[in-house]
Amino acid sequence: MTSDLSIFTLIKEASPVVQVVMGLLILASVVSWTFIFSKWREITRAQQTTDAFEERFWSGIDLADLYRELAKDEYGTEGLENIFMAGFKEFARLRQQPNIAADAVMEGAARVMRVALNRELDALDERLPFLATVGSTSPYVGLFGTVWGIMNSFRSLGSVKQATLAMVAPGISEALVATAMGLFAAIPAVMAYNRYSTEIGRLANRYEAFTEEFLSLLHRQAHAK
Repeated sequence: MTSDLSIFTLIKEASPVVQVVMGLLILASVVSWTFIFSKWREITRAQQTTDAFEERFWSGIDLADLYRELAKDEYGTEGLENIFMAGFKEFARLRQQPNIAADAVMEGAARVMRVALNRELDALDERLPFLATVGSTSPYVGLFGTVWGIMNSFRSLGSVKQATLAMVAPGISEALVATAMGLFAAIPAVMAYNRYSTEIGRLANRYEAFTEEFLSLLHRQAHAK
């Protein structure tokens, strides 16, 4: 065993099992960071879209005009825009049917908006379970690599008459690198999961509040004489 205890040397000379553990942790970390940045962009865009749409919605614009503007948007719609378009489209469709009760119109619009709301929330929650899994399991995967490496280090002492710290230090060091990698993969994943869960929860509250307010507006239109 070499006396060089640099990180790269320890990884290179680790046992095959420990190297596999380290490789899995590095892969999990890379994928986690990819998801972290992509989810950050997605949530930021959703917040900006929500702010812009609410400003337009409550500006006094005619709902039919707003619907037509969104339908012509070349960049597509998302978030609250999709919820609004689904509800207004169903509301307008049902109102065109002859002899349909106002309550039936509202039930149809509310049902479609709930489906659209759940679809948007599912899209925001996508990939968060992976971050939660990495955050909860990576330390244990790293600990497995550590235990395996230390076990091999002490097993190698059975063939020598006198054990010294210099003999076991490299093996224990490479084993502890696996624990460090596990924490390196887990900590950012846990922090991102907690932060994004909070942000998504706030967006969900805004989506639900808008849905109720929009349904109230539609209710007044549906029962207007």
